[in-house]
Amino acid sequence: MTRDGRVGRTERTTKETSVLVEIDLDGTGKVEVSTGVGFYDHMLDQLGRHGLFDLTVKTEGDLHIDTHHTIEDTALALGAAFKQALGDKVGIYRFGNCTVPLDESLAQVTVDLSGRPYLVHTEPETMAPMIGTYDTTMTRHILESFVAQAQIALHVHVPYGRNAHHIVECQFKALARALRYASERDPRAVGILPSTKGAL
Repeated sequence: MTRDGRVGRTERTTKETSVLVEIDLDGTGKVEVSTGVGFYDHMLDQLGRHGLFDLTVKTEGDLHIDTHHTIEDTALALGAAFKQALGDKVGIYRFGNCTVPLDESLAQVTVDLSGRPYLVHTEPETMAPMIGTYDTTMTRHILESFVAQAQIALHVHVPYGRNAHHIVECQFKALARALRYASERDPRAVGILPSTKGAL
C-alpha cells in the first residue's frame, strides 16, 4: 500500500465465478493476473503496466460453458475496485485522454471520473470474431461493465484498424493511460475537488 492509501479491493462470488481484484493507483505497473482467458489476461496486463497501477486479478469461472461470465464479472470487480481506490477524488485531474497507435490500428480514449456512468464506444465492425478463446464482441461489454461500477464517463473510438489483436490491444493501452492521467494528483489543486457541484 502507498502512503496515500489509494488502494481498492473487491471480492465477487456467484454461482458462475469467483473474482478477487486489488488495485493500487499509485503503483509501478506490477501485475499479477489469472482469469483463465489468455488474451484477456494480456489486456489486463496492458492496463496495469501502462496505467502504472499495481494490479492483482484472480478469477475462477465457468469456462466449461464459455468465457462470458468470467470476463464480465472480472470487469465488474475491476470497476468497483477502481472506484474504491479513487476515494474522495480530491486533488485529482479528473479528466484524461490518450491516443495510442498499434501498427495499423488507432485508439482514442477520453475519460471523466465524473461519478456518472456513461460509455460511448466505436470500433471497426469488420473484425475477426475470436482472438484465441476471446470473443471480440466482449470488448464493449468489458467497458460497459467497468464503467457501470467505476461510475465514470468513458469515450473509446477506434477510427480504423485491420488486425483484431491490434484493435483491441490499442484500446486497453489508451484506456490505461487515460485513467492514469485522470486519476493522478494535480499539484496545483491540492485539497481541491475538481467539480463546481461540490461532489463527484
